[in-house]
Order: sequence, then C-alpha cells, then structure tokens
Amino acid sequence: MSPGIEVLAVWAAAAAVMTGGWAWQRRRRNAGIVDVLWAACLGGAALLLALRGTGAPATRALLALIGGGWGARLAWHLWRRVRGEPEDGRYRHLRAHWGDAPWRWFGFFQLQAFVVALFSLPFVAVAANRDAHPLGLAAGAGIGLLAVLGESVADAELAAFRADPRHRGLTCRRGLWRYSRHPNYFFEWLHWFAYVALAIGSPRSGLAWLGPVVMILFLRYLSGIPWTEAQALRTRRDYADYQRRTSMLIPWFPKRIRAEKE
Repeated sequence: MSPGIEVLAVWAAAAAVMTGGWAWQRRRRNAGIVDVLWAACLGGAALLLALRGTGAPATRALLALIGGGWGARLAWHLWRRVRGEPEDGRYRHLRAHWGDAPWRWFGFFQLQAFVVALFSLPFVAVAANRDAHPLGLAAGAGIGLLAVLGESVADAELAAFRADPRHRGLTCRRGLWRYSRHPNYFFEWLHWFAYVALAIGSPRSGLAWLGPVVMILFLRYLSGIPWTEAQALRTRRDYADYQRRTSMLIPWFPKRIRAEKE
C-alpha cells in the first residue's frame, strides 16, 4: 500500500472514530471527548504505520513505542478528566455561541480527523526509513522519552493543584508551571522532534518536519494557547499577572516585575 493510500486510510478511520465521538458528545453535551479521540487516533496511526512500513525494524519499533506510548498516555489522561469533570471551559464557551447545532459540531469533529491525517505524515517518513542511523535512533529515543516524561509531570502537577478546592480561581505556579505557562504544550511540541531524528536518512524525511512546524502553529495561533489563555483570563483572577511574569511556552526563569510607583 502506498503512503498516500495509508494516510487516506488513517483519515477514514479517524473520521469514523470522530463520528462516534460526535454522537457521544450529543448525548453527554461534553465535547472534551474530541481531545481524547485525537490523541488515541494519533497513537493508533503511529502503530499502524510502524507495522505496515518498509523501513528498518529498529526505526519502526521506536515509532511504535514513542508514538503509540505518547498517544495512549495522553488519551488516558484526558479521558479521566472528561469522564470525571464537567465540559472543559473552552468548549462551554464554544457551545454558548453554537448551542447544540449538530452539523457545526459534526464539522468540528471531522476537522480533527483531518488533523490526525495531517499529523500522521511524520510517521510515514519514519516508517519508510531503511537507514537505522545510530545517532538518529538515540536522539529520537531520548527526545521521545524526555517529552513524554515532561508532559506527564506537567499534567500531574496541574491535576494535583486543581484537586485542592482552595486553589479555585487561581493559577498553578508550581514545578514546571513556574517556568512556562504551558509546559504540557511545550513537551507535546518537543515530542514531534523525535520523528525528525528518527527520519534521518529517510527518502521522505521532509515530511517529518511537518510535525513540529505545524504543531507550533496550532499551539501558538490556533487551537492551543489562544483558546486556553482566553478561558484562563475569564476564570482566574491572577492570570494576567502570571502572563506578565512567566514565559509563554519555552521554560525560562520568571520575570521580576518592580512594583509600580504610587
């Protein structure tokens, strides 16, 4: 099967899954399921393309471990939130504008299926790599491990902070959240560089760069940081101060802001 056909197959499978997710959210009025399914579909795409690829076994094995492991961990983390909490504020805000209009939500879910197909292209590059370059394998494994561990720590820190009722309406500034407003997004972005390293020597290595490039565009300008920060400003009284002091994405030391003269 050609890479183009495989990507179309990923898209078709993701579209079917997202249709089921759309039906689920119609009954539960909780669109957060779309994030769970997006992560699960991407993890599944990594496993499928690693299995069907023609590249070196070591390269494809790392693709399956990193991509499948990342997708499974993120999907499980998000599912625990969706299952146990009300609809995420970002989607509640969208629902306030759209209502329960079924076809708008259907289009939204199907857009996520297309995004799954788009982000599966770096997996195609890795799965076709017959040159198991030792440096590329080591770098890919190291970046993938660091990214999954970092994102896991950031998610755990935030979950622990939110679990305390005393923190309602306040912003987490502990651990990784002291150095970045979105450490989970940072490590999610970093994770895509693992496939760039694993694609070294691949005839389709250029496709691997779509991962980090497109992801930073989504995070910075589309569905990531803009949505999250708009919601945070609506619901957290100290978030504007946090914005002034803390790096947006790449972890760095907090700024010291002098008190304004009276």
